[in-house]
Order: sequence, then C-alpha cells, then structure tokens
Amino acid sequence: MSRRARFLLMPLAALIAATPCMAQTPAPPPAPVAAAPLRVDITGGISQPMPIAIPAMPTPAQADTAAGSTDKLGAQVSDVISNDLKGSGLFTPLPKGALHAVSFPQVTAPDYPIWLTTGAQALVQGFVQANGDGKLTVGCYLYDVFQKTELTRQGFVVAPADWRRAAHKCADTIYTRLTGEGPYFDSQVTYVSETGPKQHRIKRLAIMDQDGANHRFITNGQSLVLTPRFAPNRQTIVFMSFENDQPRVYVYDVGSGRKRLIVNEPYTTFAPRFSPDGRYILFSMIVNGNCDIYRVAAGGGSPTRLTTSPGIDTGGSYSPDGSKIVFESDRSGGQQIYVMNADGSNQHRISFGGGRHATPVWSPRGDLIAFTQVSGKFDIGVMAPDGSGEKILSNGWQDEGPTWSPNGRVLMFFRTGQGSGKADLWSVDLTGVNEHAIPTPLDGSDPAWGPLLP
Repeated sequence: MSRRARFLLMPLAALIAATPCMAQTPAPPPAPVAAAPLRVDITGGISQPMPIAIPAMPTPAQADTAAGSTDKLGAQVSDVISNDLKGSGLFTPLPKGALHAVSFPQVTAPDYPIWLTTGAQALVQGFVQANGDGKLTVGCYLYDVFQKTELTRQGFVVAPADWRRAAHKCADTIYTRLTGEGPYFDSQVTYVSETGPKQHRIKRLAIMDQDGANHRFITNGQSLVLTPRFAPNRQTIVFMSFENDQPRVYVYDVGSGRKRLIVNEPYTTFAPRFSPDGRYILFSMIVNGNCDIYRVAAGGGSPTRLTTSPGIDTGGSYSPDGSKIVFESDRSGGQQIYVMNADGSNQHRISFGGGRHATPVWSPRGDLIAFTQVSGKFDIGVMAPDGSGEKILSNGWQDEGPTWSPNGRVLMFFRTGQGSGKADLWSVDLTGVNEHAIPTPLDGSDPAWGPLLP
C-alpha cells in the first residue's frame, strides 16, 4: 500500500460479517437509524458547544501492529477525534475522567442510562481491529444520547501507519452529520517553516496534517522560499524560491522531490496559484518595471498576460468554477481588491472598506473572498464576491495570508508578534469566535490548506 491511505468505506455491519476476529464476539444488532433533532447550530456565535462523549475505542482482540497495540491505538484514535472536534469550536468533548470504559459488545449497543448522567448530548463509539492482511479496521459510530438512536456509522480500512487518517475521517463523519457542513479534518497544509534571527531567517517548505501532526520538511533551507500552494490533485506544490538569488516560481512534485521552473524568463516571478482544474498557474511577473498577472499552462509554455495597468497587480486567485479571478492592485493609489473574468476582461474594484486590502483568496464554496486588511494593524476578513458584507474575523497585531479549509468554513493564516518578528500559524472560523494556534515545530508563515485527501 502507498503512503497515502486507501479507505474502504462500507457499513459496519458488512465489516463485522467479513472479519473473522469480530465474528468470534458477535455484537448485538444496531438500533435502527431514526431521524433525530440533534444538530449543531453554526449560524451564530459559538456560546454553547455541544457536549460530546468520545471514550477510548475497544478492540475485539488485542494485537500488536507496526503502529502499536490495538488497545493503545483505540485510545489514541479517540484522542485525535476529540481534538479535531474540540478544535472546530462547535463541540466540547467530555474530560477523560467523566468517560466510562466501553466493551466491544457495547460499541453497537450503548449503555444510554450511563451516558445520560454525564450530560453528553452525543456519543462517539468505535473499535480498532487488526486484520489478517496486516491492515487495521477502525469502526466509527455516532449516537444521539437523548433520543437513544444511532445517527451514522462508518468503517475505515487502513495501513497501521495511517491510523491518524482513520481518526480524522471519523471526526469528519461526525462533524458533517451534526453540522450539515462539509468535512475538513482529513487534509494537509503546506507552509513556510522559519528559524533564525530576524535579519537572517532560514525558510523551508514543510507539509503536515491540518492539526500539525505528520510534519516533514521538503526543502533544505539553502534558498529562501515563499507562498507554497497545493495543486488540486495534492501531488504538486507551486512556490516562489530565491535559488541562485533569482526570485522565480517553481513547481515541486511531492512524490519524486523534483522541481522545475514554470516560466523560463529572465524576470522576477512570484505569487503563484493553481486554477481549480489544475490546468493553469496564475503568477505575477515584473517586466520592465511593471508588475502584472499572467497565466501559464501547468506543464509550462508561453505565459498569457491578463492585466495591463500601470500599477502593481498580484495575488490572483480563481473562483471555484474557474470563471473569475480575484486579485490585488494599487492602481487606485493603495492596495485594494479587484475581480476580473478569467480572460482578464471586466476588471473592477470590489473593496471599499477602511484601510488597504491585500492577499485575496476565493472560498472553495464560492460565497466569500478572504483578505488581509491593513489599517494600523493587520487583520483577516471576508467579504462577498461583490465586496458587500465585509467582516473582520481575527484580532492580532499582524495577521495575514489567509487560506481556506476544504469546506470553506475555517481560515488559516499566520500571525507575527509585535516587535518579535516571529510568526506562527493560527486558524479562525467564520464566526470569528473560535481562534486558536496551530502547532508547528518551528515558526511558520504562508500557509496553504490543501483539498481533502482521497
């Protein structure tokens, strides 16, 4: 199996019937799925996150795997699910001291009277089992404690090294069922890892899971790098590098580690981003002192110039359907946000709020554009594609460079401390209420959230 997990999604009843170890300890038939009113209200401020119980997942038979014993993995899977849901700001997992041990037969037959005493409204149970072929099966069940009904179930078959992905998938299943929103936990982030003094920062490209786990560096820091962006297929990253003291845009193949220039021109190129279908790359290029936005085929070729104003045009980002591009320009005297058709026609300004507006990026849902507002300090905000409904979400000293989660509900950005020059990754949701730091081994900037993993 490749390093990227292959997930076999199937009803848990089928998994139970097909798994010899589990057949030795048959579970009671699950309660019939019934429509239930349990739902998380995501429209307003998150004043009362839903209490949810996520006990350690039992195993039908303890077994050692390359990732550890199945009983220990059951506790670790539950921890990852708890952290994912807590990080969304919409759920409050019960503390471990308030949780009850769950036996394997209880996975499909919850002891509702016990869970009612904890105050939990929802209950997540599951199991971790070692299969005969060396893989793991992770079962995931969600229950409404008050209605005493099963809301959803899912099973994931993974290599032992990919047990965290199964946990993220389970958290996505729960999140989607209880909120009606799309999933986002099983995804990766690429960013610029920074270290060293303010005047001589070493910057390396890195990839990690959205929660900071499975971190790895993909460049060695010998050349300054900026603004990495995932391709829609998650297999390539486009970024800017100062290799040989020449600022150019490169495409990096994650699997092979090879990189190539996107445009072999003797000009500065920067601010790259893929089109939604992966066929094109937008970037900025400075020619004869003028900075404009260009488009080039992802495989290379001659670039097409899209803007022609005498100002600095940069930071292009496609709408999800690929028909429009949002970008920033100082043609009006200061950084503001503009929208144009994908062919460069109908360029018009949409930002008219206070201060300057920069680093625009279109939501994957198409309903909002995120940006950095510069007005005494730097903040992350959103607006509608026509510029209406401007709303500031973050509240730091220097917050910039927003990037969207795959479901378009959460934004990641980087925050630089006042006077320190040290940057860290943060996230905030569309309510502006749930803001928290993302763990990285070193300082971090320029995050780019990738699509959901397959």
